[in-house]
Formats: sequence, C-alpha cells, structure tokens
Amino acid sequence: MSLILGIETSCDETAASVVEEGVIVRSNIIATQHKLHERYGGVVPELASRAHLERISPVISEALEKASVSFADLDAIAVGNRPGLIGSLLVGVSAAKALAWTLNKPLIGIDHVKAHLYAGFMQIPSADPKSQISNLTSQISNFKSPISNLKSDIKPFPALGLVISGGHTSLYSLASPLEMRVIGRTIDDAVGEAYDKAAVILAIGYPGGPRLDKLAQTGDASKHRLPRTLLGAESLDFSYSGLKTALLYAVRGYPVGKGSSATFEKSAADLSEEDRRDLAAAFQEAAVETLMKKLDRAVEQLAAQGERPRSLLIGGGVSANSLVRKRALEFGEEKGLDVRLPAMSLCLDNAAMIAGLAHEHFTRGDRSDFKLEAISTSR
Repeated sequence: MSLILGIETSCDETAASVVEEGVIVRSNIIATQHKLHERYGGVVPELASRAHLERISPVISEALEKASVSFADLDAIAVGNRPGLIGSLLVGVSAAKALAWTLNKPLIGIDHVKAHLYAGFMQIPSADPKSQISNLTSQISNFKSPISNLKSDIKPFPALGLVISGGHTSLYSLASPLEMRVIGRTIDDAVGEAYDKAAVILAIGYPGGPRLDKLAQTGDASKHRLPRTLLGAESLDFSYSGLKTALLYAVRGYPVGKGSSATFEKSAADLSEEDRRDLAAAFQEAAVETLMKKLDRAVEQLAAQGERPRSLLIGGGVSANSLVRKRALEFGEEKGLDVRLPAMSLCLDNAAMIAGLAHEHFTRGDRSDFKLEAISTSR
C-alpha cells in the first residue's frame, strides 16, 4: 500500500492531498484565492505567490490531519512542478523538496496538466469520517489500479484525453497513464480563458466560467448564432479568439475607429437580462460544440491509424461545466467509449490528482532529485 502526499500550487489554488494506492483520496484540501483576485478580474501572479507562502504549511497540515496520517506514514512526496506561474510553482516545489529531504522520502515531480487526465480514475470516500475509515479496506481491494475502476468489459487504453482549463485546451493520445502525446492544442485562447473573457464582456463577474455556465442554463442558445472555428478540415487544433470577438460585437456592436481611439455604440449595461442569458447560452453552445467536433475528428483519425481509443479522459477546470459533462457522456455513448469525468472537487487544480499520478511513477521506480525545477511550460 502506498500513501503519497501531493502538493499543488501552479496558479491560485494552494492544495495538498493524501492519496492511497493512487486512487483513494484520503484528503483533498484546497485554499482558493478567488476573493483575493476578484477585484482585478483575473489572477495577479505576485499576489498569488505571496498567498501560497502564507497558506502552504496550514494546508499541508490539514491534509495530513484529515487523512489521519503522520509524516512518518508517507511513502513519497509529490509536487506539481510544471506548468504554471513560476512564482507560484516555486512555493510548492520548495515545500516538497524541504519535506522530502527532512523526512528522507522520495520526491516525485508531476506535470499537472497530465495529472488532470488521471483525475477521472480517482475515488473520493464518503464525507462521513467514520464511514470513510470503515470503507477504506473494501475500496482499496476494488480500486487498486485505475484500470480496475472501469467497466469490466472495457480496458481503458489506448485512450483519448482532453484537458480544458483557463490555460490549456489540448487533445492527447494515451497508451497508458504515463505515455501520452499531444495531437491537438489551442492556437490562441484556451477555452477557459475564453469563458472568463466572455464573462467580462457580459459583465457577470468573477470567476467567469462558473457564472457564465449558470447563466447559460436559463438562456435560449438559438437566439444568436456565434461561430464555431474548426480551422482546417483535418485539424485537431482549437481557436477561441474568434468566438470571443463575435460575442463582443454581439454585445457592443462593431467598433468605430481604430486602436485606443476606437469606440463602441453599446455596452453590456444596455443588455436586458434575457439578452444576457441568451448570449451566454449561445456562447456556451458554440464553445462546447467545437470541443465535441474535435473529439469526433480525433476518434476517427486515431481509428484510421489503428489506435482507436477505448475511453475518453477529460480533465481541467472546464470539465466542471454542465454542458461539457452532458455532451461528453452523450458522445461516449454514441462512440462506445468509457467516459472518465473527474468528481467536481477534482476538476479545478488540486493535489489529489498530483498524488494519484505520482503513484504510477512511484510503482515504476521513477524519482526526482533535489535539482527538480519549477517550469512554466509543459514538456
């Protein structure tokens, strides 16, 4: 049995988690910074890193307490060391190195984007502490590996992976949890970034993604037709800048003039609440339909190469979106794919997925040395 402490500080969540056997989430502590950054309408890197410094030790302590384990019980320390805001990453990496050195435990660096694709395999026991402890033995026997957590007639790999967040919109072909290659990525805005900018255009507040999703659920998407940018006929890449601009023009009209002197005839203040709901619904429909069309292309192209996926793994903050989850399940049913969506608490950046993927490295004998760097980009 392995117990791994995961640490995640790639952006604006300070997170720590203890995970058993790579799939049983014993604790999942996340300290968000939404209130801190709300007035700016987005994450301010310097403020984020300072907040991580203040919160990292209490968050780690709480994760151990909730998991009912001590430092001595741990088998390894894992940390998301790439990609992300460099100042934020440095806080988590430094904390992980200090713990690994002090405790003489293995250190494992994890790409947190790849960890998002692992999150759908993970299990969160009952919130009732007594039930959580009493059920652990049976859960471990049922979920010793991610593969055993799938339908009995389905082997998960090869798999198609989709990471959708504020910083990433990427498609992956996976041969295993540790073997993956990028087959498509955004050429401009990530889908989560587009959601946040759309929320600013509609003046519905921060964080934009969840607010736009909630608003869209009461709107009529058919009232406005916004573009689906698919690029070339065979392209698996994404583009969301055109959708964002189309929404801007739908709300404010076309600009008069150029550059900093440009003016618009309208503003978001001129929208009725019905218009705001309908535009949110139209934006969400276009954004999600684009994702589904790219998934369909990917399945067909991989099948033509003799690599037809058996499952679909989706992770990242936008995997919490209601329409994404609905359409993904429908897509899986249509294509005969087992769809692995993370629990809602594992959609945003979290440390459980870091510790979970680290288990795969740990069992393979992978270790990081104390030269482990914080890296702003994925490899």
